[in-house]
Amino acid sequence: MGAPVRLREVLNDTMRELAIKERVCVRPMMRRVLDRDTGSDTVVALPCGATRASACPSCAHKARVLRMQQCAEGWHRTDEPDTHDNPDAPDGPGDQDHHDNDDRADADSRLSGPDDTSPVDDATPGLVGAVAGGRRQRSTRRRQDAGSLPRVPVEDRTIGTVYRTPEGREFRPSMFLTLTLPSYGPVRDGAPTDPASYDYQRQARDTVHFAKLVDRFIQQLRRTCGFKLQYFATVEPQARLAPHLHMAIRGTIPHQIIRQALAAVYHQVWWPQHDQPVYLDELPVWTGAGYADPTTGELLPTWDEATEDLDRPAHLLRFGTQHDSRGIIAPSPEADRTVRYLTKYLTKAVSDPLGGDDADDHPRRLAHIARMEAELRFLPCSPGCWNWLRYGVQPDHAARGMEPGRCPKKAHDRDHLGLGGRRVLVSRKWSGKTLARHRADRASVVREALHAAGYLDPDIESMAADVTSTDGHPRYIWTDTDVPADTYARVISDLIVQRRSWRDQYDAAKQAVETRSATGPDP
Repeated sequence: MGAPVRLREVLNDTMRELAIKERVCVRPMMRRVLDRDTGSDTVVALPCGATRASACPSCAHKARVLRMQQCAEGWHRTDEPDTHDNPDAPDGPGDQDHHDNDDRADADSRLSGPDDTSPVDDATPGLVGAVAGGRRQRSTRRRQDAGSLPRVPVEDRTIGTVYRTPEGREFRPSMFLTLTLPSYGPVRDGAPTDPASYDYQRQARDTVHFAKLVDRFIQQLRRTCGFKLQYFATVEPQARLAPHLHMAIRGTIPHQIIRQALAAVYHQVWWPQHDQPVYLDELPVWTGAGYADPTTGELLPTWDEATEDLDRPAHLLRFGTQHDSRGIIAPSPEADRTVRYLTKYLTKAVSDPLGGDDADDHPRRLAHIARMEAELRFLPCSPGCWNWLRYGVQPDHAARGMEPGRCPKKAHDRDHLGLGGRRVLVSRKWSGKTLARHRADRASVVREALHAAGYLDPDIESMAADVTSTDGHPRYIWTDTDVPADTYARVISDLIVQRRSWRDQYDAAKQAVETRSATGPDP
C-alpha cells in the first residue's frame, strides 16, 4: 500500500470522526440534480437515514431524537389527539400502529411486521372445530391453565383520569411498564453459566414469536382497563439476548390488573411440529409443481395441508414473572429520563454491546451470540420461511430456489437474532400524527425561525421534485451518483461546513426573534 493511499485513509477516518462529532452523515447519498430550465447540473449530498449507529451514528441519533419527540408528545396529553391526518395504514417504514378495536380472538397481529402472517388462534389443545367453507376453524376457548380477566365497559377516551388533592391541585399520571420473558438458564455477564443446559431452542422460539405475545397482552389490557388504551413501546434486547418490552401508557391502570393480565396472557403457535428435521443431507427438490422428496419424488405437503389437522400447538409462550410498572407524572425530570431510557438502545442491533464494560466482548458472550445465531439459522420464522423444507413441509407460496438455512428474512441474521419485526410499536391515537408529520414539525420550527429572522431556506429546498416548469413537468431531475474514495474527505468537509453555517444561522435567528419579542416591534 503506497503512502498516498495510507494518507487518504487517515484523512477519511479523521473526517469521519469529525462528522460524527458535528452530527453529520458519514455515508451520504450523492444525487445529481439537473435543472431543466437553466441546464445547470448540481451534485447534492443527502443523509443516508440509517437508524443503526453501527451504520451512521449521526443519522441514528437523529432518528432516536425523533422517536423521543414522538414519545413525549403523546404520553401525557391532556386533550384527545386529532386523528384526521392519521390514516388507517402504518406510518411507514420503521413505524408501527395498532388497531384501536383489535380485540377479536382471531385478529391478525400487526406488531410482528411483514414477515409474520401466522394465524392467531388461541385454541385449547385438542379442540378443533368443524370445517367451515373449506377452512378448518379452531375453537377459541381459553386454556384451562390460564387465568381469566373480566371485560369492562370501555369509555370513549384515550387520556388519563384527573386526580385532585385536598388542596385543589390537579394531576394526570401516566405509566411506564417493563415486561420480560422467562428464564432459560442461569446467566452471568450476558452469557449462560452452563451453555450445555441452557434452553436455546425455547429462547429462540420465544424471540421469534415475541411480537404476537405483546399483541395478546395489549388486547387483554384493552378489555379490562376501561378506556381506549394508547401506548408507545420499544422492543429491546437484554444482555442475555432475549427481548423485553418497555411501554409508555397514557393514563393509569391498577397494578393488580396488570399482574392479572400477565398471568392470563399467552400465545400458541399453530404451526407444524418442527422439533426434529426430516431432511439433512439430501434436500427436497423443485419439480415445477412444488418441492418433492428427493428419493420418492412425492410432493411434500403444502402449508395449508400441513396445518389442517393440527391437534396441538407447536409452541406455547408466556411472559416471565419479572416485570415493573410505575406511575409517571409530567412535567418532571423523571418523565424526561424515562423517555430517554425508552429509546436508549434503538440505535443498536440486538447483538451490539449494550454497555461499556469488558463483558460485552468477552469470549463467553461472543460464543452465546454465535450459539443463538446457529439456533435461529434453521428455525422457521414464518409460514413462508425456507426452513420448512428441512422439516418436510413446503413453505407458503413456495418457489424455485428455496434452501433451508438461507432464508433471507432478517429474523435469522446476527443483527436481529429472532426479532424480525419492528422495534418501535405505537398506537394510532398516541399523538394523532404520523412519524413523517413529526419530522415535518421539527423542520417547520427551524424554517419558521429562519423566516422570522429574514433568512432564506437552504438551496436544497428550492430543488424539490414537486417544483414544475412552465410545461407542467418536474423542473429538477434527480439521479444517483457515487462518492469516489478520493473525494470522500472533501464531501464530508463540505457537509460539515454547511451544517455549521446552518447552525449559526439558526442560532442567530433564535436570538433575533427573542430580542424582537423582548423589545417589541421596530418603530
